[in-house]
Amino acid sequence: MSTLLSPRLWAALAVVMLTISAATVLYAQEEPPAETPPAEAPAEASAEAPAESTVAAETPPAEPTFGFNKDDASLSVALDTVWVMIAGFLVMWMQAGFALVEIGLTRAKNAVNILMKNLLDYCFGSFAFWAVGFGLMFSTGNAFMGDSGFFLKETFETVDGAEVSNFASLSWTSVPLDAKFFFQLVFAATAATIVSGAMAERTKFASYMLYSIIISTIIYPISGHWIWGGGWLAARGFWDFAGSTVVHSVGAWLALVGAFVLGPRAGKYGADGKARAIPGHNLVLVGLGVFILWLGWFGFNPGSTMAADAASIAKITIVTNIAGAAGAVAALCTAKVMFKKWEGTMALNGALAGLVSITAPCAWVSMPSAAIIGAIGGVLVVLSVVFIDHVLKIDDPVGAVSVHGVCGSWGTLSLGLFSAGTGEASPLPGLFMGGGAEQLVNQAIGVGAVFGWCIVTGAICFYGLKYTVGLRVSPEEEAEGLDYGEHGNEAYHGFQFHSEVA
Repeated sequence: MSTLLSPRLWAALAVVMLTISAATVLYAQEEPPAETPPAEAPAEASAEAPAESTVAAETPPAEPTFGFNKDDASLSVALDTVWVMIAGFLVMWMQAGFALVEIGLTRAKNAVNILMKNLLDYCFGSFAFWAVGFGLMFSTGNAFMGDSGFFLKETFETVDGAEVSNFASLSWTSVPLDAKFFFQLVFAATAATIVSGAMAERTKFASYMLYSIIISTIIYPISGHWIWGGGWLAARGFWDFAGSTVVHSVGAWLALVGAFVLGPRAGKYGADGKARAIPGHNLVLVGLGVFILWLGWFGFNPGSTMAADAASIAKITIVTNIAGAAGAVAALCTAKVMFKKWEGTMALNGALAGLVSITAPCAWVSMPSAAIIGAIGGVLVVLSVVFIDHVLKIDDPVGAVSVHGVCGSWGTLSLGLFSAGTGEASPLPGLFMGGGAEQLVNQAIGVGAVFGWCIVTGAICFYGLKYTVGLRVSPEEEAEGLDYGEHGNEAYHGFQFHSEVA
């Protein structure tokens, strides 16, 4: 109370008020005076005035152009670029969604570790993809990989009198090279992030950083070149609009190998070999992560137009959305039948399964087809999680292999079933849409080729790390939690949780 009555406080307030008042007065004096209407000219002068002066007086001032002419093609380029960048921002934000899903589905003692891995995926991926990955994926090169464009260096050669860029595989979009690079970078980071969930709670952080760099530098870009860089699968007629195979399956198959080489978490399987549940510590985080990912998918799929094509963006958005919804409902109902409960984690993963499934065919299927594709993805993810956990006995704490690998493959194959394409700069009509089996065969070859590539390169990568720098933390550190052992932090300092498995 004595502070409130302090003369010094009142004096300071008085000075502040006087300063504000003085500034207001000065600002008012600086405002231009209101225009005074001109005095009316004599009637004789008005009659003699030329008509041009009247027209000039009525002509509105020119509108600002902000660097482009509205009648110029540069307006189209500007709109395309703005759309691609916004879509890229949404896909980058998916890193937060992946982090929350993985943190929520694992134990509290490993939350900081998972957060750091999702952060470093993007950081190291930014350097690796800029230095090498983008060039390997999109430069001309050969049918297997690109051979130039490293550090984003664009070169030109003259072909039939016209200059052709070494990044000709991306010439179908008008946006600047920097925009092309950024949009593809966030896709590369997504592929690397998928691996972290399947290998959570027992991987050395240093080893994780190494294989994240290898994925973004070599493994992802080379298989991506086959499809999006004008490589041999593209030439064969394989299609993947936004990455069910290019992005999601690549990350998932690498995750499958990594989880196999790493081995299950301590306590996951009993002496009898039966799987034991290790519940995640916060399903609220999982739900928030799924909503963030769902939002990001509206950049992932519609953004892959890489052009502000209103009709295409709207169409792809609604088929993406219905597939995600169908996946969630189908997974929920499947879980109810199998487990007698409306199981929340299965429903949440079901939404992601539907979204992954529609990613490859989203530009060429109808709404009913999208609903069917998403629903089948939702059923598959539940069956796959059970199969991998109980039959293959591979410990995947978040179901990454099921969501991104199994459903990514299904979505890629579904294009060969439901495509309404014409075959002209698009897939052939699908088997269920009046076409033959040719497109389905092409899709199956692509799925198999990418699976084989990831299994072989993943085995080289993970076994190489295991027998050199080591891949798994010590049993003591795993029991204590990686947050303290690897990072010296706790995600929930001061909180105590129920006893955990190992």
